[in-house]
Parts: sequence; C-alpha cells; structure tokens
Amino acid sequence: MKVEIFGIKFENINRIKLLNPLNFNGLLTFPAAPALVNIYNDKKYYLSLKNSDYVFFDSGYLCLILKIMKNIHVNKLSGLLFLKKLIHNLKNSKFKVLLIDPNSESSKKNQYFFKKKLIKNLYNYIAPKYHDNFDDKILLKKIKKIDPKFVIINLGGGVQEKLGLYLKKNTKKNITIICTGAAIAFLTGDQARIPHFIDKLYLGWLFRIIFNPRLYFFRYLNSFKLLFMVNNTKVKVYGKK
Repeated sequence: MKVEIFGIKFENINRIKLLNPLNFNGLLTFPAAPALVNIYNDKKYYLSLKNSDYVFFDSGYLCLILKIMKNIHVNKLSGLLFLKKLIHNLKNSKFKVLLIDPNSESSKKNQYFFKKKLIKNLYNYIAPKYHDNFDDKILLKKIKKIDPKFVIINLGGGVQEKLGLYLKKNTKKNITIICTGAAIAFLTGDQARIPHFIDKLYLGWLFRIIFNPRLYFFRYLNSFKLLFMVNNTKVKVYGKK
C-alpha cells in the first residue's frame, strides 16, 4: 500500500514485515515533520522526496494526522528502527558500508558503534558544509573507489535527502542510499537514547526536546503546520490497506 501526500508517495510497510533491510535498493528517505513543513519553500528538498525510491512514515505526528483527519491508517516506520534492523543484518556480512558524517567527533563515535556491532567493511566520509550546492566530486570519487553497497547519510533533515538525490543521479543503480540522519546519534548517545516502546508510541520527539530543548522545542512547535497542510490537500491511497 502506498499513500500519496503532496505528490509524494509514502510506503506503508508494517514494521513486523520489515524482515530484511538488505533487500532495499535506491534512495531511502525518512522525512520528519519539522522538515516536511518546508516542502513548499524548499524545492530541492521536495524534489528529493518525490524522486526517492522509498519514502517511509518516520513521523508519528503525520501518521496521527492521517488517522484523525483523513481516516487513513498507516504504519510508522522510523529511521531508527530501520537502522537497527540494518545493523543487525549487516553483522559479519561482506557488504561495504560508507558512513557520511557531519564532523570528526561524530564520525569516530559512529565508526566505533558499527565496528562494535561486527560490521567489518566500514568506511567513512566527513561531509563539508553543503549550503545549497551538493556537487561533491570528492565524495563521488571515494564512492567509485570503495564501491559500497550501502551509503548511510548521517546529516540533518533537509540536507541529507538532497545529497542522497545527488548521489542517486551520479552513482551506480545497485547502491543503496539511506537517509536516516540523527538515528545513529540515538544509538551512540550523541542524542537521547530512545527506548523501543517510546519510538513505537510516537514519542521520540519528546525525548529530543528534553535532551536539547533550545534546539528542538521551536522546531517541533513549527511542525504543527503539518496538520493544516495535510487537511488542505488531497490524499490518495494505492493498493490494499
């Protein structure tokens, strides 16, 4: 079942049926509510979602809006859950993984965490400040040299998706580009660790606010606009519910 909102087709996948994340190919995005409210003001971000191979319901808030306002029931599949399952399935595998990180400190923590989980063929790249230009030839050369199966982008929402689309257009078709952003930070401790039941209850946003209220309070407050945006747009459902 797919649900089209704002012209973006979201995948409605039950978390129980997410048996093996290794089977996904292409560009995978997990847009959160604070980023989604900017789709009309940020054309590149909007196009990156529209051109993703898979867009998942990472936002529990969006799931609730659809249920209350449109009577459409969908399954939340967070980037955090997807990343956990991916790491579990990558254990002792031969797949090459490239991590794209925001800075050297995060990179060291992320590499340590992945290696601790017995992921051996691991590489890293510290991203520059892209601003609005994602033409990163150095990264493309690194990807061509390494030839990774998985590229995991650990950058902020609204940036990682644009970089992901750039990589999709400029790399081989069998590469899997995963935009899970801050999800890795929940696992390494860079951000508040989110228990599974909290993620399942759509309360991950609350943990982030408590952990860093100055950064996240107004960001999530602004995301309430999504209620009016969804209410004022036509939502289409494809396939069986």
